[in-house]
Amino acid sequence: MRADASEHREDQQERAGGFATLSWIPLKQVYTPHDVEDLDYSRDLGDPGQYPFTRGIHADMYRGRRWTMRQFAGYGTAEETNRRFHYLLENGQTGLSVAFDLPTLLGYDSDHPRARGEVGREGVAVDTLADMERIFEGIPLDQVTTSMTVNGPAAILMAMYVAVAEKQGVPLSRIGGTVQNDILKEYIAQKEFIFPPEPSLKLVVDTIEFATRYMPRWNTVSISGYHIREAGATAVQELAFTLADGLTYVEACLERGLDVDAFAPRLSFFFNSHNDFFEEIAKFRAARRMWAHFMKERYHARNPRSWMLRFHTQTAGCSLTAQQPEVNVVRVTLQALAAVLGGTQSLHTNSLDEALALPTEQAARVALRTQQVIAEESGVANVVDPLGGSYFVEALTSEMERRATEYIDRIFEMGGMIEAIRRGYPQREIAEAAYRFQREVAEGRRVVVGVNRYTIPPEEDRGVPILRIDPELETRQVEKLQQVKARRDDRRVRLALDALRDAAQRDDNTMPAILEAVKAYATLGEMTETLKSVWGSYVEEAVV
Repeated sequence: MRADASEHREDQQERAGGFATLSWIPLKQVYTPHDVEDLDYSRDLGDPGQYPFTRGIHADMYRGRRWTMRQFAGYGTAEETNRRFHYLLENGQTGLSVAFDLPTLLGYDSDHPRARGEVGREGVAVDTLADMERIFEGIPLDQVTTSMTVNGPAAILMAMYVAVAEKQGVPLSRIGGTVQNDILKEYIAQKEFIFPPEPSLKLVVDTIEFATRYMPRWNTVSISGYHIREAGATAVQELAFTLADGLTYVEACLERGLDVDAFAPRLSFFFNSHNDFFEEIAKFRAARRMWAHFMKERYHARNPRSWMLRFHTQTAGCSLTAQQPEVNVVRVTLQALAAVLGGTQSLHTNSLDEALALPTEQAARVALRTQQVIAEESGVANVVDPLGGSYFVEALTSEMERRATEYIDRIFEMGGMIEAIRRGYPQREIAEAAYRFQREVAEGRRVVVGVNRYTIPPEEDRGVPILRIDPELETRQVEKLQQVKARRDDRRVRLALDALRDAAQRDDNTMPAILEAVKAYATLGEMTETLKSVWGSYVEEAVV
């Protein structure tokens, strides 16, 4: 029987008065000491800041330092994104997070035929180093940390950021931030892959090796469950598949010959925070405990920082509704509160209008203020792990761990995550969970406020103001790209791309060659095509 199957359905519906509860895990009506009688405090919980970090990775948690308020932003041109970043920093944001447009995420330049109509639509267009320079104009990179949500071409965008920092006079040792760089979840859920899995994994290890040597403050991979959850996974599936991806990166780095304690402290995670309040808190706590056990017991890491699961959280975009969008503020607040009670290190709160368009400035400000109210007014940050010891939360944490472990064991029995992806196993599990969820909504057994209950006539639902993207921005972006190509040294670009091709063919670390190509103002598309000429492109087989 599957770890997350629907064996609980009839029992759950009976206790919920005919409606499905949020949780996919069977829940009791009341929890007592009997539900945690096997729990050993020192073995399973420990004090905050102590192994296995169930109660948090810091002894003083938010009393020592608030979580980083890192709002995801980026759209249109580099100049527009730069203005939005300055606006957010002026309004109290404490870290930057870059959203790239779809052509960039897929390795296409803005003048590529496949980019037509998508330039700057769901993030900022970045074709060359010149765009990255404009995005961070006036923003000292030794004073902020930046997260970049990009995977297939992550090494290239990371190299562009490094080059901008060098132009500002910031040494690599002082650059702080994160590149998502989690290619495995692309094959599982988001589907923004470029190369086949094996060379893609090699590219991830290249970035880890480079940053381990030169960038001690840089998080080399943000192992992401967020997109797995957005694709329809349950909380257990999100937890299991994310940790299995992380273990795959660890093993690939060990095969490269890297010392686990040299790279593991800079691995980070990225989780979704969905609607089931207590299930999400239990998920975060279980994730810390599981990762600590894996790193210490399976991979024999000695540095306690290698045992710590540090994570960023984003509230659940897939839970937001176009109907009565103002209700999304309530959803986001509860999701953000769960992330804080679960011990997140940084947090993005979605804007109320994101089911309709990219956020307006006002909506983005309300989303940021949501975090600030939780931090400054609610009092929940005054105590570390305030729900620790709750019969319900502790029992649910242990059950999350048990079910997620079953998934992970099954994946490694198949030969690991790449083989599981090749068989379509995680993709199929997510698809089945998404189908079950949507069927419950359609049948009215799972309530979505404003959608299948508590609805209002369409004429009364006035919506909210929508951000409009300038239809001429694509033309302007292509013109800027052409200007860069006209000004650059073509011979230097050609030599840099030849060196990149040679590095890929020799199986060398590609990061030095990528960095040189970036500095020569080679385009994203040119570098991607160069690597494709060696590694090929990936075409997903149908999962049945």
